[in-house]
Amino acid sequence: MALGEQPRWTVRPAAGAGVEIDVGLRDYMLRVYNYMASGLALTGIVAYGAALGGADSFIAHIYRTPLMWLVILAPLGFVMALSYGINRMQASTAQLLFWLFAGIMGLSLSTIFLVYTGASIARVFFITAGTFAGMSLYGYTTRRDLSGMGAFMFMGLIGIIIAMLVNIFLQSPALYFAISVIGVFVFVGLTAWDTQRIKEMYFSYQYADGQTATKTAVMGALALYLDFINLFMFLLQLFGTRRD
Repeated sequence: MALGEQPRWTVRPAAGAGVEIDVGLRDYMLRVYNYMASGLALTGIVAYGAALGGADSFIAHIYRTPLMWLVILAPLGFVMALSYGINRMQASTAQLLFWLFAGIMGLSLSTIFLVYTGASIARVFFITAGTFAGMSLYGYTTRRDLSGMGAFMFMGLIGIIIAMLVNIFLQSPALYFAISVIGVFVFVGLTAWDTQRIKEMYFSYQYADGQTATKTAVMGALALYLDFINLFMFLLQLFGTRRD
């Protein structure tokens, strides 16, 4: 899932300010990517640790109790809390919620280690990382306005969610495969769009106070984190090797 489209701004820097803005933009984007990468690392560590022991693992025991619904639904709650409450919270609170979200996502995703082989998970992770890096670089460097593509991809995301709900009842392998393929294309596009949107947000908040700058970076990291995780999961469904 990706965050909703933000207002777009056009800023023409004064002559002589280009170098300063470029350095500031680079530092801002590095901060966003560092938050995102740290969140992914935390998710991976928690997921791997929770799945140790296979059928006797911590997550296997959790999924035998009603607590499984808390693990499954809690990440959505954190995303909503950050998305709708970011303007009312302190930067430190936003950071804490982001780390808690990444940890809970690790619990939620830990079951993949019970379903897929470790080698295929690692292989798909590197495929995802390469694809994500390429599309994020495109979104950062292109002069093309990607807002139209972003809106189209967001509609595609809604269609995927509806199709996934329908397939819970149909249990159609063909529809499952189609959802996975379309999901890859949707989140490839959303990665480029979100990167461009995050870059443009910098020009509106470059003179903001430290609290606002931190919260903006956290929300940017959350959007890219979600793009990466969803892209990884759809690719895993296509190319992952299931355990016997």
